[in-house]
Amino acid sequence: MEDVLKLLQKLSPDFIDTIFKRHQILKYVRLMEPVGRRVLAAHLGMTERVLRGEIMLLKEQGLISVAAAGMSLTDDGRQVIKQLEPIMKEVSGLKHLEHKLKEILNIQEVIIVSGDSDQNELVKKEMGRACASRMKKSFTSNNIIAITGGSTLAAVAEMMTPDIEGRKLMFFPARGGLGEYVENQANTIVAKMAEKTMGQYKLLHVPDQVSEDAYASLVEEPAIKDALEMLKRATMVVHGIGDAMNMVKRRKHDQETTQKIIDGQAVGEAFGYYFDADGKIVHKVRTIGLQLEYLQNVPCIIAVAGGASKARAIQAVMKQEQGRKTILITDEGAARALIQDYANSTNDSF
Repeated sequence: MEDVLKLLQKLSPDFIDTIFKRHQILKYVRLMEPVGRRVLAAHLGMTERVLRGEIMLLKEQGLISVAAAGMSLTDDGRQVIKQLEPIMKEVSGLKHLEHKLKEILNIQEVIIVSGDSDQNELVKKEMGRACASRMKKSFTSNNIIAITGGSTLAAVAEMMTPDIEGRKLMFFPARGGLGEYVENQANTIVAKMAEKTMGQYKLLHVPDQVSEDAYASLVEEPAIKDALEMLKRATMVVHGIGDAMNMVKRRKHDQETTQKIIDGQAVGEAFGYYFDADGKIVHKVRTIGLQLEYLQNVPCIIAVAGGASKARAIQAVMKQEQGRKTILITDEGAARALIQDYANSTNDSF
């Protein structure tokens, strides 16, 4: 396939550019449907005049439908996107980036979506779609799926679809609530995932961090004991990755804890653990939920995080997960920043 694409690019460079442009239009319509032409043009960085011509052609081909509410994909349009995806990854170089990043991070699999979620919020939705699709591939007949919170995981929940194979899906919060936006809480996200997939869910009604006395009391509660036992039997863990200092602000740590995290030069956070650039634990939040040691027996771990600003955080957390069956879903912005950092540190070109 790669050789054929190179030949086509030599014979007709405009052909590849045109295919890539139209694929992007279809992808953005899918993410935003129903969407008006003006809004779509702004997100694509095109003039309305140029976009109008492309939309007319795609409509004639039966890939897009146009109504008063806006443009949407047809079933044929969705099928075309699906079939073109591997080709577009070759054309854009994302396939090469995936192989390179997998080697650098020493993990099982890397999936990269185009764009940078720091610059375009729609890229986060595309990561959510990629994560939802990859989760489906790893479902077994009987699943306990532990989910953390955050805006990226909320995007994953929005992209989930019914499991037509009728497998047993039990979604469970991997941690308590941070007391922020309810839509980004793990409890809300597992309920949404269960609704979208026609699965089941259970809630964990505890805060993300508790005092020592409260922790000792809560872990003896039968409901909490059952919850922790369920987390230990998780067949899949899907988690986000946070920038260390952003998580310090979100958790509103006291001055002593904040200084400990700063002095430890923490760059990334996951599951209430703060990691330095080498993946060493700098600080652990006393939290009722999934503990790092639980991951040892989890058959499938999916980490989803993107944006060039999160490159160091991703690298730190992935160093903890080396040797485990971890799948990283990220975006082009984070991937290129990670690979560039590696090239700078090793004088390796890519």
